[in-house]
Amino acid sequence: MTFDKFDLDKRLMKGIAAMGYERPTPIQDATIPLALKGRDLIGSAQTGTGKTAAFGLPILQRLLEGRRGTFRALILSPTRELAVQIDQSLKSYAKHTKLQVLAIYGGVSYGPQEERLKQGVDVIVATPGRLLDHIQRGRIKFKTLETLVLDEADRMLDMGFLPDINRILSYLPSERQTMMFSATMPSEIQALAGKMLLNPEHVQVGLRSSAAVGITHAVYPVSAHLKADLLLAILRETQSPSVLVFTRTKRRADRVEKLLAKSGKKIAVIHGDRTQKQRTAALDGFKQGKYQVLVATDIAARGLDVEAITHVINFDVPGTPEDYVHRIGRTARMAALGDAFTLVSPEEEMLMREVEQHLGHALPRVALRDFKYDTPAPERSIGLQKASVNTPTVKKSFFSPKRPKLPRKK
Repeated sequence: MTFDKFDLDKRLMKGIAAMGYERPTPIQDATIPLALKGRDLIGSAQTGTGKTAAFGLPILQRLLEGRRGTFRALILSPTRELAVQIDQSLKSYAKHTKLQVLAIYGGVSYGPQEERLKQGVDVIVATPGRLLDHIQRGRIKFKTLETLVLDEADRMLDMGFLPDINRILSYLPSERQTMMFSATMPSEIQALAGKMLLNPEHVQVGLRSSAAVGITHAVYPVSAHLKADLLLAILRETQSPSVLVFTRTKRRADRVEKLLAKSGKKIAVIHGDRTQKQRTAALDGFKQGKYQVLVATDIAARGLDVEAITHVINFDVPGTPEDYVHRIGRTARMAALGDAFTLVSPEEEMLMREVEQHLGHALPRVALRDFKYDTPAPERSIGLQKASVNTPTVKKSFFSPKRPKLPRKK
């Protein structure tokens, strides 16, 4: 079974071949025929299974059958990194056509984006906030729009993007094709999405909200004050050239980055306080092998597509089970193999149990050989005021987190 079965334009087939695609993945096989017919659909599949091509190729095929340089397709993404990645993929597929794709996102100047809009584009890939800015500036009109895609729909609708999405929808023509894709699609989000689509087809490949196959999971119970030492020990043990480390907050990402840099590792960091230039440089350097470790918040849990990532290490347990699925999905992409390690302090055990309940099974607890798990927390430095001998105190570790807030039971 090859892409020939979809009867795509030969120019797109040439782009597909250049990307190294040989056979469609299950989500592509199930979705592309429906999308080519103009059907509304909700697609759910494990991360790393090729969802971008599943909606991108049908869009490009339909755009070839009309006027060039007319804005006819809009793809919304929750993060700049994902917008850039989708933009790059579509440009690769359409390399041998004259179709124009433009990525619109914040953190960069409006000028170049506005100039490209004046010249005419066929597809816009955008983050909601910057798209609304251009709409308010009068730079974007939707009279000719035919297709809307919401990628990572659960995050778009469930993590604060709903007001922006509703505002954007108010500008769009009612007669359009709408597609939603995500690795996780909770039932309440699916119900909400269904209200925005017309008689949608539901395409689900694999178990809903499940982790990708090919990933070996391991949980390392450890005291909070020893997490940093354990992370260093694991990195020495694995000797991997491409490791992605997730933290819960931007501040902790910076701290982990400084710690690893002192150990001699080549490190990059990505989080919301970094400029777009810094984020792009970090991601590009990681992809090119310039950095051994990329430290990131959940901003990189979706849309980061680096083929060579062998290990994802959760320095902190994520706040929701869905975030765990997305984080570890950065490895074992496109049927490859990978390892997902999670460092769990006693304060995080309940969050870890939520993840295991979501996955449907317990994850193996392991210990690193020769690591001193019983090392006590360092005593607080006395400073100007003596500490009581009878009431010894301990210093809060550099990496000791506050007790994480648990998700509300629904």
